[in-house]
Amino acid sequence: MEKVSKKISSANLIERDQKVVTPAIYRYTDVAFERGEGLFLYDFEGRKYYDFVAGIATMSVGHNHPRVVSAITDQAGKLLHAAAHVGYMQPYVEILEKLISLAPAPLNHGKGVLVNSGSEAVETAVKLARAVSGRSMVLAFMDSFHGRSMGALSLTASSSGYRRHLSPLLNGVEHVPYPYCFQCPFGHKNHTREDCCGQWKKFIQMTLDKLVHPDDLAAIVVEPILGEGGYVVPPDDFLQTLREVCDRTGAYLIADEVQTGMGRTGKWYAVEHWNVTPDIIALGKAIGGGLPLGAAIARSELMDAWWPAAHGSTFGGNPLACRAGLESIAIIEEENLLDNATKVGNFIQARFKAAQKDMPIIGDVRGKGLMIGVELLNRQGEPLKVDQVKHIIKDLGSNGVVMTKCGQSTLRIAPALTITETVADEGLNIILQVLKDTWTRL
Repeated sequence: MEKVSKKISSANLIERDQKVVTPAIYRYTDVAFERGEGLFLYDFEGRKYYDFVAGIATMSVGHNHPRVVSAITDQAGKLLHAAAHVGYMQPYVEILEKLISLAPAPLNHGKGVLVNSGSEAVETAVKLARAVSGRSMVLAFMDSFHGRSMGALSLTASSSGYRRHLSPLLNGVEHVPYPYCFQCPFGHKNHTREDCCGQWKKFIQMTLDKLVHPDDLAAIVVEPILGEGGYVVPPDDFLQTLREVCDRTGAYLIADEVQTGMGRTGKWYAVEHWNVTPDIIALGKAIGGGLPLGAAIARSELMDAWWPAAHGSTFGGNPLACRAGLESIAIIEEENLLDNATKVGNFIQARFKAAQKDMPIIGDVRGKGLMIGVELLNRQGEPLKVDQVKHIIKDLGSNGVVMTKCGQSTLRIAPALTITETVADEGLNIILQVLKDTWTRL
């Protein structure tokens, strides 16, 4: 008798998951995904969900894009893995050539190395800066997120929960405040990034005067726009100031573009918005086209100063991920998705700002391109508590929209770069209705 396979249900899969997966893996929604198609996800019962997070800013050209699937299938029939340390692989070279060519000068003539994730890319960048400079100290920022592995976690400072029971971490890291103007770390009220108090500059200088001697500073590591910390866009002189500090001290400026890179903000690299070129860029998330891939690219003289076997990765730059990433980049170029990110991103921000006039729960709307944060407030004008925001996101999932939070009280909106104004509008109708319903319960 032919065996009939039992159809999986969402409830059944969630039950099985809870028996074998650690609760350390937090789920923002109660949705079990069976498949994705373009801008939508589907559960095992066939229900459709607007995907406003795209695998956490990863699925740049949407789910199951036929060209990406074809590239993966073609590569799978040729070579899955051979290891970069053993020999040369065409996809490894080609994606580094592409990533470097898209970077601002002089990084567009730089060199790089491939790893498996954004966390590894950040650690690679710090490792390079320390090795080449011969210095030990690194400056990072409060509210930043650079990864969860022990090295990257030493730089991460968006939640003490990530660090709980894990000290000591990597030595030689000092944190200074990020200019988060809506929730100013220096206590100023009603400030915007356009009229920032600038106290963060004094704090950086005080740190160099009293804690970190400039001769010991290897690097400053920064997200051009905060990711996990709240999708915060800094004042226009922020990156320029960091560039000047690095030039003055001889330290290297490392831009963590893991979340902001590859067109998310309407530019290939977010630093381009401010015409600042870092010495090293860390990449991850979207560069793999949905598969695990990370990269660190740097000025040639830095990479060339690294001796043979100073770094490496068994699976870093595996051909499958490289091909998926290359095809995704080609689609972004050919379909002008950088322009689309800017256009639809402006549309989304405009809708939230229009709704803000009658919805006090919307405290701040910010972002660039399709990296948009909507910070939520309670009736006292204070940020919603984390659990309240998580409840809103669960409600959104129940109503057909998948997204996550960032920071304490900010909705993270990061759909695929292929999103249209029509689909965005439909999803926003659901989001705004859930926010209205939430406000009546606060």
